[in-house]
Amino acid sequence: MSHHIETNLIHVYPMREQLTELAYDLWWSGIPGVNALWRDLDPTLWDALNHSPVAMLREVETIPDAWLERAAPLLARWEAVRAAPPMPDCPTITYLCMEFGIHESLPIYSGGLGILAGDHIRSAADLGLDFAGVGLFYREGYFFQVLHEGQQSSAYPLRSPTDLALRPVLDDAGQPLQITIPYGSEDMVARAWEARLAGVRLYLLDTNLPENSEEVRDLTRRLYGGDSRTRIGQEILLGIGGVRLMNALGRETDVFHMNEGHAAFSVLELWADSMRDGLSRQAAWDATEQKCVFTTHTPVPAGHDRFWWESVNDLLGPYRDSLELREGTFMDLGREDPTDLSTPLSMTVLALRGSRAANGVSELHGEVSRGMFEELGFQIDHITNGVHPGAWLAPEMEALFDDRLPGWRAQHSDLTFWSNAESLPAKTLLAARRAMRGRLVEEVRKRVGRDVLDPDALTIGFARRFAPYKRGDLIFTDPDRLAALLDQGVQIVYGGKAHPNDTAGQAIIARVLRWARDPRFRDRVILIPNYEADFGRLMTQGCDVWLNNPRRPREASGTSGQKAALNGNPNCSVLDGWWPEAFDGRNGWAIGTTRDWEDTEAQDAADIESLYSVLTSEILPAFQQPDRWAKIMAHTIATCMPVFNTHRMVMDYLTGMYRAG
Repeated sequence: MSHHIETNLIHVYPMREQLTELAYDLWWSGIPGVNALWRDLDPTLWDALNHSPVAMLREVETIPDAWLERAAPLLARWEAVRAAPPMPDCPTITYLCMEFGIHESLPIYSGGLGILAGDHIRSAADLGLDFAGVGLFYREGYFFQVLHEGQQSSAYPLRSPTDLALRPVLDDAGQPLQITIPYGSEDMVARAWEARLAGVRLYLLDTNLPENSEEVRDLTRRLYGGDSRTRIGQEILLGIGGVRLMNALGRETDVFHMNEGHAAFSVLELWADSMRDGLSRQAAWDATEQKCVFTTHTPVPAGHDRFWWESVNDLLGPYRDSLELREGTFMDLGREDPTDLSTPLSMTVLALRGSRAANGVSELHGEVSRGMFEELGFQIDHITNGVHPGAWLAPEMEALFDDRLPGWRAQHSDLTFWSNAESLPAKTLLAARRAMRGRLVEEVRKRVGRDVLDPDALTIGFARRFAPYKRGDLIFTDPDRLAALLDQGVQIVYGGKAHPNDTAGQAIIARVLRWARDPRFRDRVILIPNYEADFGRLMTQGCDVWLNNPRRPREASGTSGQKAALNGNPNCSVLDGWWPEAFDGRNGWAIGTTRDWEDTEAQDAADIESLYSVLTSEILPAFQQPDRWAKIMAHTIATCMPVFNTHRMVMDYLTGMYRAG
C-alpha cells in the first residue's frame, strides 16, 4: 500500500473509532506481527492489561502518527476482508466446544482442544463460511500457574468481559438476550457474549446472573473446575443452551458440529425440538442425527466424560419427563450397552449415536477410535488437525515468504506451490532462524530476570499439558548422558501446565524444576511458568527442534509441532498423532518405531535410548552444519505447511462432513 493511501486513510476515517472496532474483531489475531503492533503502542499497558487491545485503547490518551501509519495497511486489509462476499452454497454451521483458544487476552482455553477450536473458527472466518461458534464465558478462565518452591500452585484472576473483545448479545428491544436451560427442578438463566472474527461469530454463554443460585452462577466460573456435578451442569449449558441460543437468535442451522463429547447434550435438545414440531420420536431422532456431526479428540478412555444415573436423573430428569420419555431414556442413549443398567452415560457414545458422521483428528487416531468403539458399530473416519497459517507464523517467516514466495496467502494448501520452498536461500533461512531464536531468548531472560540460555545454541522446545502419558521428564532418564549433550551446545525450554487435580502431572513438573536447578543443567534447562498462547507463539517460532515424546498411541494429533513446522522448525517426535503422516525422513526425526507396547517400562526404556541416539548422532551434527540445517528447514516448510493447516482442515470438514448430509 502506498504512503498516499495510508495518509488518505488516516485523514478520512475517525481513527480512534476504527481502531476500537478493529480491536473488537479478533480477526487481527490471525495476522503475523499484529501482536507486536499493538504492543508497540504502549508496551507497559500491553503487559499490564493481559494483551487486550480493547482495554488498552481505553487508557491510551494519544496515538502517535508514526504508529497510525504502521496501522493503516492493517485497517485497509480489515476493511477489505469485511467487504468480501461469503462462500457460496455454504451450509449454516454451529460449532459447539467447551473451550476456545483464540488469543491470550481471552483466556477461556486450557490447551490443545481450545487452541484447535480457535484455529478452526479463525479459518472458517478467513474462508467465508456461514459459521458460528458456541462456548462458555469463564470469568476466572482456566488457572494462572504459579511455580513456587519447586511446585505448581494455582491462582484464578477474575476477567471482566468489558475489558475483552466481547459485547453483549441483545434482543430486539436492545436488552441483554436471556435464555433458560433445564437444570433439575428449576431452569437456569444464561446471557451471551459475542466475539467477532470478520464474518463469523463466537457466542459465549454466561450464568453469572442474580436470577441464578450460587451453584448455577459457578458453572461459568472456571474451565474444568469443580466436581462431576459442575461438569455435567456445564455440559448441559453448552449442549442444550447452545441449541436454545441459536433458536433465540433465529439462526437456522444446517449442521451442528460437536467438537468433543462435552457438547453431546445438544442432540437431546434437537431431538426435543423435532418432537415439539410434531415428529414421532423415531422420526425426530432420525432428523437430529442428520443435522449432527461429531469430532472426538482423545484416544485415552479416561478422557471421555461419563455420568452416573444419580447425576443425570437429578439434573435432566424433569426435562426428560417434560418430553414424556420414560426413565432411563437419556442414560440408554449414552450407554455402550443399554441393557446394562449399572453402566454410566458416556458423552462420546451419546454424540456418536446422535450423529450422521464422526471423525478422529489424525489417521492413527481414527484407527484407534474405531478400535475403541468397534463393538458398537460406529463408523469413525479421520480429518487430521492443522494450525492456522497466520496466527502462529513468525514475522520473520512472513517477510521471507512475501519476498521469496509471493502469493503464498492464496496458496495455503497447494503442494506444488509450496515445493518452491525447497529453494529458499540458506542464508536467508538461517538469518530468520537466528532472529526467531534471539526473540525467544530475550523473552526468557526477561521472565526469569537473568542472562540464561545461549542465543546461538541448539534450542529444544517442549511445551504441552503435563499429563503423565506425555512423559515430560523422559529426557532426564540418564542425567549424565543429557549433561554431556548440553555441554556440546544444547539447551531446553519447557512450558506447560498440569490440571490442578492432576497430582501425577504436577509431580512431573516438580521433577523438571528440580532438574533445572541441578548444577549440570542450570540456566540451560528452563521451565517458564503460566504457559499461554503468547509464549506458545514465541516457543514454536524460536525453538530449533520441537520435542514430543508421548506413549504411542495416546496422542490424538498434537498441533504444537505443526506450529513449529510451518516456521521451518523440525520435529523430533514419537510416531504418534499427526507425525506418522508428516515424517518422511528429511523433515525431522522419529523417536522409536510404530511398535505397539504392552509393557510401559520397556516402552520408556526403548524410547529414551532412541531419543538420546537421535539427539547425539543426528540432530546435533546436522545443526552444526548450517547449510544442512537450512535444507531441513526448507523441506519442513515445503512438506508441512500445505498439509497441516486449518484452511485445508476446514475445507475437509466442509466437503466431507458439513455438505455430506
